[in-house]
Amino acid sequence: MGRIVVGVDGSKNSAAALAWAIAEARVRDATVEAVLGWHEPIMGGTAAVMIPVDYREFEESYRAQLDRAVDEVVGDDDNDVEIDRQLVHAPAARSLLDAAEGAELLVVGRRGHGGFLGLVLGSTSQQVVWHAPCPVVVVPAPGD
Repeated sequence: MGRIVVGVDGSKNSAAALAWAIAEARVRDATVEAVLGWHEPIMGGTAAVMIPVDYREFEESYRAQLDRAVDEVVGDDDNDVEIDRQLVHAPAARSLLDAAEGAELLVVGRRGHGGFLGLVLGSTSQQVVWHAPCPVVVVPAPGD
């Protein structure tokens, strides 16, 4: 059985990518691996200060974001496609590129939550298109 990796971040573009990946997995009799890469927020300031941080809270928040994103696309339907949810402590592009090793396809949305909406591709989409170890599908959100 093949494997399709899809980037998930809760954006409308990633929802479209996940829906596309699920439909393609049905055709290929493949599983879907929904990947959300996360890292600690960057704390700004003028001096380097060590602040104790409980990363479990960040991880729990991102886990909830991953679960919400997948559940919103899959809904309450009895899904006939196996979806493996992967929360990875690494930047999004690195998480997806690592997960794509040995996959049939890597699927991403055109843009995620980045602030430059005029760009055709977001930074993560660009990185995976250039460096992926397998074919990449970039899915626009409806209306894009």
